[in-house]
Amino acid sequence: MFKYFFVAKTSTLQFSETGYFSTLVEDYLIEKPDLREFYNRFPKIDNFKAQIVEKQNAFKKDSRTVLVNALKAQYETVEASDNSLKNIDLLNEETTFTITTGHQLNLFTGPLYFLYKIVSAINLSKELKQKYSDYDFVPVYWMATEDHDFDEINYFNFKGKKIQWNRNAQGAVGELSTEGLEEVLEVLDSEFGNSKNSMFLKELFNNAYLEHDNLANATRYLANELFKEYGLVIVDANDKALKALFTPYVEKELVSQTSFTEVTNTNIELSRDYKIQVNPREVNLFYISENLRERIVFEEGIYKVLNTDIFWSLSELPKVLLEHPERFSPNVILRPLYQEVILPNLCYIGGGGELAYWFQLKNMFSEFEVPFPILLLRNSVLIQTESQAKKLKNLNISKEDIFLKRDTFINKKVREISNINIDFSEQKKHLKQQFEDLQKFAEQTDKSFIGAVEAQEKKQLKGLENLEKRLLKAQKKKLSDQVLRMTDIQNQLFPNGSLQERNTNFSEFYLEYGDTLIPYLVDNLKPLEGEFLVLTI
Repeated sequence: MFKYFFVAKTSTLQFSETGYFSTLVEDYLIEKPDLREFYNRFPKIDNFKAQIVEKQNAFKKDSRTVLVNALKAQYETVEASDNSLKNIDLLNEETTFTITTGHQLNLFTGPLYFLYKIVSAINLSKELKQKYSDYDFVPVYWMATEDHDFDEINYFNFKGKKIQWNRNAQGAVGELSTEGLEEVLEVLDSEFGNSKNSMFLKELFNNAYLEHDNLANATRYLANELFKEYGLVIVDANDKALKALFTPYVEKELVSQTSFTEVTNTNIELSRDYKIQVNPREVNLFYISENLRERIVFEEGIYKVLNTDIFWSLSELPKVLLEHPERFSPNVILRPLYQEVILPNLCYIGGGGELAYWFQLKNMFSEFEVPFPILLLRNSVLIQTESQAKKLKNLNISKEDIFLKRDTFINKKVREISNINIDFSEQKKHLKQQFEDLQKFAEQTDKSFIGAVEAQEKKQLKGLENLEKRLLKAQKKKLSDQVLRMTDIQNQLFPNGSLQERNTNFSEFYLEYGDTLIPYLVDNLKPLEGEFLVLTI
């Protein structure tokens, strides 16, 4: 295990204090009663015992055998750690369960939260082992190899630059050839420099993408290299043996359109208070083969694959599923069900957007008679250097301040550092009180004047607001040097005005911290605490 000699400093915020998360996520974290019907158990350590019993009763021994054999075949070309190999073997045991997170096959991991998802799974597995010592818990990274959204994964951001892989792409991204990525490596060679840490990153990229023939194998290698010491197990579900376990559910979906009915009904209830993340189709399956990933539709008693001449009748369905289960690919609605069918899983760890669509699925799981997992919001982190932390302190910028949107942030800080008061709240309050008195007077004398009073009130309030804005603008100009220093530090920590974790690639921090970066995260991310972490290293 890696060693390092500096202790990171941490502080936290509530997710609701950041301004970057949806009402749905905020309500879930406070266990709002209105959401209770849309999930199984809340992610508290004591709730996992009932989840263990439920999953243990539902998950078959034969499924474990298929899963372990599939994983061993997938790991044949990977130099796995003893910890990962041990965890794969443990999955044969009826007392072993998984903690799963999933992610797209983003180039060189994509945004930072790729790391946070996996570290959350690793740390929750450890915490559960401490609490429930009679059981074993395996952190799993589910590779989204069957996705087809190449434009979402073909780049990563490095110091404000977009490093992009340009090529034509069709079909499931996991099967894409890595051809053309040597050109990306040439870009990295000039961007990363020649330090010890940069040499490691360039070698990692080379070994992952230039030494493997497709994106799934490259991503497996990359994730394994970063996390193998922690026993991470990587699953590629685009596997014939694993798909065969799912065929009864595929057949039910095709024949009965189960997910469409159940998710549609849930959406009606959920949409009363929250935005719906995804909408079901009548058939929530794709048909995949080489360079092909197209929707399956049911029309006039025939199953058809769009934009192809592939079709079959209801009577032919069992034979097609038996011979080629690997060609049936779940979409965003059915993928979670597939995951829970083939894994002895207790908990899914995802971002806010992911959890939002999981909330739409509980009734569907019930109809398919599959246990619904505990849903856990992944850890979120803002990493800042000691130097940045010192600047924030010198500028009297709190951790709450730095999360404010740019204009709000500037206005708040200018008001604080200005030698004149540019807050007209008190004046507006007095003005409103005066006009309330005038309205009462008008009602008692001549009600035809009420409209004139209201118009005058709006005019004078607007005048006060304009005056406040002009004074604020003047003070911004006068204090421009201080404003520039404040906005500069905020821009460093919130690139493009968004959360660092949704934008920045891990390579920026690896260049600085090297092989201590992931151990810092493992030591400090606490998945069940439900707080946003500010990490100073």
